[in-house]
Amino acid sequence: MAESRTTPTGWTLRAVVSAHAAAIAGQPVFAGVYLSGDFDGLSLHAAGANVVTSIGYLQLIVAIAVWARLRQAWPFLATAAVVAAETVQYFAGLDGTLWLHLPLGVMTIVAVVVQFIDVWRRPLLREEARNA
Repeated sequence: MAESRTTPTGWTLRAVVSAHAAAIAGQPVFAGVYLSGDFDGLSLHAAGANVVTSIGYLQLIVAIAVWARLRQAWPFLATAAVVAAETVQYFAGLDGTLWLHLPLGVMTIVAVVVQFIDVWRRPLLREEARNA
């Protein structure tokens, strides 16, 4: 009988995706603080962007480990797409290109929340164990 419990590598991915989701959820709050007239909100939003981007790159490394150890490519592919969008969004924010920064921010938040749901909804197993 195949093992149906999530592996330590899978738990690591869950932890990093959870941290990513928590960090990215703060970004619209910090932007709202700034847009409400509290200019300290911009420094919070910038610091949050650094945290979110760093966690995104950490998630990419963990997703590579999931691919190598569990033979599941989907976490890497999904994370690579999110990290690419976050990187574009990060530089659009630095440049003040709000027509791109705002909608891309909404899309990246949705994508991270979808990843969060996906990694928690089923066990993360080695591919052969899932098919057995």
